[in-house]
Amino acid sequence: MSEQQRSVRVGVVGLGYWGPNLARNFAAIPGCEVAWLCDADEQARGKLERAFPTARTTAELADLLGDEQLDAVVLATPVPTHAELTIAVANAGKHCFVEKPLATTAADAERAVAAAEQADRILMVGHLLEYHPAVARLKQLVDSDELGGLYYIYGNRLNLGKLRADENALWSLGAHDVSVALHLIGEEPDECIAHGASYVRDGVQDVVFCYLRFPSGVVAHLHLSWLDPHKERRITVVGARRMATFDDMLIEGKLTIYDKGFDEDTRSWGEYIARSGDTFSPRIPNVEPLRVECEHFLECVRTGATPRSDGASGLRVVRVLEALQRSLDG
Repeated sequence: MSEQQRSVRVGVVGLGYWGPNLARNFAAIPGCEVAWLCDADEQARGKLERAFPTARTTAELADLLGDEQLDAVVLATPVPTHAELTIAVANAGKHCFVEKPLATTAADAERAVAAAEQADRILMVGHLLEYHPAVARLKQLVDSDELGGLYYIYGNRLNLGKLRADENALWSLGAHDVSVALHLIGEEPDECIAHGASYVRDGVQDVVFCYLRFPSGVVAHLHLSWLDPHKERRITVVGARRMATFDDMLIEGKLTIYDKGFDEDTRSWGEYIARSGDTFSPRIPNVEPLRVECEHFLECVRTGATPRSDGASGLRVVRVLEALQRSLDG
């Protein structure tokens, strides 16, 4: 059996909210075996044992790292643990998939990236929206210049959601839209400004407004809140020729393209007229983004290819989040 055909054995660490979804998707992919389930909570392990009867269960990460037949470790643990656990996985010679964000500081993210590079192992960060078929199509529109030169991007990620005590709306929600903005624009911002307010819990911002300016002149604005009457997951991209909106709350038509903009009036030098043409929604594959993400990780493990959301990509997101947090604190 060739390297690309062999089964990949993975272990999932962290069986709380998101870990079971990762385990379900990896187990459903041909050529992948969920060999280990790891969580300190016995009840969490018990729930997954019934769904994955062939997987071994443990409370200790060391059991996975000591298994010479295990290819990769999938980390869905609390965010403050991401960097140290990623480093431990790399040092044990395993490939690593870690949920976003990669770390809580750029310095820790750099250490995690360096550890994976030194071990010559795949490091992929779970920036899920980069694997959403609608975002992939939006990226194609940007790269092919169908929208024209980018002007600006804005995103709303809002809900009356779960109150958190250990992270604010920036770190809880912002990693999604920051990763998409960097993915679409292809640059890191040189200006990061954030304003927010703590209404329910002192010192934990429930609402954050972020402003990013990029070297090319493109700007991005992000509205992040779990204290809002609307549930929105929407990103709008405005180009010189056309505009587009990705709305993840819609069942169908998640991506809409607007043939709108300003055209130069040929009858009068220096004057512009508004253009409002067709509005249409391209067909988007109806596949689960998490399945696409998991398949991509396995393909990178098998082939040695660089993941779309590799460690360097995850580091860039953390750098932006850290800069926004400094602005928020200032």
